[in-house]
Amino acid sequence: MDPTHYDLLVIGGGINGTGIARDAAGRGLRVLLCERGDLAEFTSSASTNLIHGGLRYLEHYEFRLVREALAERGRLLRLAPHIIWPLRFVLPHDEGLRPAWMLRLGLFLYDHLARLGALPGSASVAMRRSAFGAPLQERLTRGFAYSDCWVEDSRLVVLNAMDARERGAVIRTRTAVETARRDGTAWAATIRDVGTGRSEAVRAGMIVNAAGPWVSETLGRTLGLDSRAAVRLVKGSHIVVGRLYDGDHAYILQQPDGRIVFAIPYEGAFTLIGTTDVPHAGEAGPVRISEDEILYLCDCINRSFRARIGPDDVVWSFSGVRPLFDDDAAEASAVTRDYVLDVSDADGRLPVLSVFGGKITTYRRLAEHALGKLAPYRPGMKPAWTGDAPLPGGDMTGADFEGFLAGLTARRPFLPPAMARRLARAYGTRTDDLVGPARTLADLGTEFGAGLTGAEVDYLIDREWARSAEDILWRRSKLGLHLPPEGRARLDAYMEAKAKSVSEPEAA
Repeated sequence: MDPTHYDLLVIGGGINGTGIARDAAGRGLRVLLCERGDLAEFTSSASTNLIHGGLRYLEHYEFRLVREALAERGRLLRLAPHIIWPLRFVLPHDEGLRPAWMLRLGLFLYDHLARLGALPGSASVAMRRSAFGAPLQERLTRGFAYSDCWVEDSRLVVLNAMDARERGAVIRTRTAVETARRDGTAWAATIRDVGTGRSEAVRAGMIVNAAGPWVSETLGRTLGLDSRAAVRLVKGSHIVVGRLYDGDHAYILQQPDGRIVFAIPYEGAFTLIGTTDVPHAGEAGPVRISEDEILYLCDCINRSFRARIGPDDVVWSFSGVRPLFDDDAAEASAVTRDYVLDVSDADGRLPVLSVFGGKITTYRRLAEHALGKLAPYRPGMKPAWTGDAPLPGGDMTGADFEGFLAGLTARRPFLPPAMARRLARAYGTRTDDLVGPARTLADLGTEFGAGLTGAEVDYLIDREWARSAEDILWRRSKLGLHLPPEGRARLDAYMEAKAKSVSEPEAA
């Protein structure tokens, strides 16, 4: 078998690209995925970290999208219970904005489309008689509560890439696809290692263009094709401030401009606030939050909370460009979050499938639909399989995270409780692989601070493609919010020393 010839070349290592690579590898295809940066480096690490149906999409009559997203919410909660968990949302009723009857009707439809299941349904809340109302201004006297889920977005991407590799896919990070052209019986592509500059030739029978904000550029410049669908770039930004309230619940706040903004417990000591929706006409990325966006998000909080915040309270911010399918909506916040899969071929051969739009919640179904569109070009492809297959670390009995955590702490009593929980949340049943034969904390090697050890860093380098401190502190984890400066310096030095001997991660 020619090691440079693949059945499928996937361009893009975000959630859609890794999800498609995983699905394809599990169907028996030889897959090569190339990502010019780190996995989830751009859009997929800049989400609001929610697996949700999209309550506000009901206003735009996107019932199919909401129904599919809610079905996926329940499925993903079972398949990755370590990085996905239920979250209760509080929706205050703000006089002069959406009327209470509209909110009640929307939540009734939301519950109906979800068919309830594992998560509690919606309920009315008397704010002055509930702890939910304690941090809110006096004028907000009533509201509603409903359920959705939290997700560690970057880790979801990495876990899909890991599973794809374990099923035979080749995952090449920091590798750009420079050109690809149809050449006889295959796509002839040139890929380049961004670090070394070394180029090599590969061939593939099919291509998936999951380049996110660069999907149109990839079609035109890299593949030499015209696009029949258009992408609309929208920048979304978030800020992180010190914890604004007690409790594990989140708030969804209506705004006078018709948008909604979330306030979500984050990393124990913080509150995540977002997102903005700003039309983006510049380079697809990377991008940064603007002063106007910071002021907008602060104003959103100050309209509803007793506590007031300003730009000086922001301890971290992040932004990403969302590649939404252009449906000609007048406002960026009204652009559909649904996806379009566009296939171009040459006389029924050598297809390229481009992904426009989508949301993190529906990535698995998007991948399933993408493989369905490619199936006619690959007779004998195995059937869909991802609906019941846990992601790496998610194979817990009964999807019971707390039960798994109890077993982990019994097996590894030397782990401090907070550290054990963080590791279990990040790695699930793979935590024992990371800890290995260690019997004491000292056995885990260098201690960088915030519970980060040499054993974890080595695991992330060897198994999860981490190549820099940023990969570890801001994508594989959010320890960048907790690690002291001297710990970051030690981590930089440690990884610089390790980089000399790093090669392609071996399959677990």
